[in-house]
Amino acid sequence: MAKDGKITMSDVAQLAGVSTMTVSNVINERVRVSEDARERVLAAIRESGYQINPSARNLRAGRSGVIGLAVPQVGNTYFGMMAELVIEEARRRGYHVAIEQTGALAAGEAAAIAQSRRLQLDGLILSAVEVDSLVPPVPVQGYPIVLMGEQDPAGRFDHITVPNEAGTAAATEHLIDQGCQRIAVVTGGNLDRLTMFTRRYNGYRTALEDRGLATDPRLRFMVDALSREGARSTGRRIAEAGLGIDGVVVFNDTVAMGVMRGLRDRGVSVPGDMRVIGFDDVPESASFIPSLSTVHPDHRWKAAKAVDLIISRIADPSSPPRQYTVPFEIVRRESTA
Repeated sequence: MAKDGKITMSDVAQLAGVSTMTVSNVINERVRVSEDARERVLAAIRESGYQINPSARNLRAGRSGVIGLAVPQVGNTYFGMMAELVIEEARRRGYHVAIEQTGALAAGEAAAIAQSRRLQLDGLILSAVEVDSLVPPVPVQGYPIVLMGEQDPAGRFDHITVPNEAGTAAATEHLIDQGCQRIAVVTGGNLDRLTMFTRRYNGYRTALEDRGLATDPRLRFMVDALSREGARSTGRRIAEAGLGIDGVVVFNDTVAMGVMRGLRDRGVSVPGDMRVIGFDDVPESASFIPSLSTVHPDHRWKAAKAVDLIISRIADPSSPPRQYTVPFEIVRRESTA
């Protein structure tokens, strides 16, 4: 033990019955150590209270020990939830996270990439919306980037996407199974290019066609603004449409909750008169009145996979890009009961 009373690597080695080099190899994951020796070292670390210094480990490897996370809006419930999960997973792996806000703009995403390189962050997890539209392309060669989002620019990056089509199709089928026949869909933005809105709308259409229901363009409602209040106005329009609507598929939970409030403003009961389902399963969905049925992508899986990919990319920048889709399930709550 050191003179100041701190537990040293030598103390851990003595307690585990191995060499100091073996302890170092286990901590720094430099070379393969037998499973028995590894378990003894980890048990000795826990027993002794030895504190691993990730900063020193990263310094020896020429790294900062910090990864970037760039999201469209920090205050958005969904992205705030994802940021918390990424931070938790990164901390477990010995990394800190620096958060940047892009505003869902191409310029903001380009700035986040440039800033993470300028600050010499080890890599960047980017929740991308517009990066594919950048002209000229963002200079990213040799810099570790993992994309979470709808854009996959030319397959250049490791990419984790949400099951937009499959999830929305399952949500639409759930309403059909509950007896709905005139199902409206709430979308955002235009459908002229491939975005999250387009993919989720396509999933809605596919489900209707598979179940033998016609697609009626009058049942597509553009959200007035990407906010709870804008969605409330959209809910009022749905209530006033006079189209016999008995179900509504909404592209995300925040907008779905606003739509339900707008329906209530016009005396429409959920689920009595209309059933409503969202997408994302943000924390408020379970406590909203009525509680919101929704598509639940496995957020913890997504965060863990993103951190795994960025750490792997930092260790081996030359490995081929990998693509993953988040697993999902339908969560049935009061809004479709």
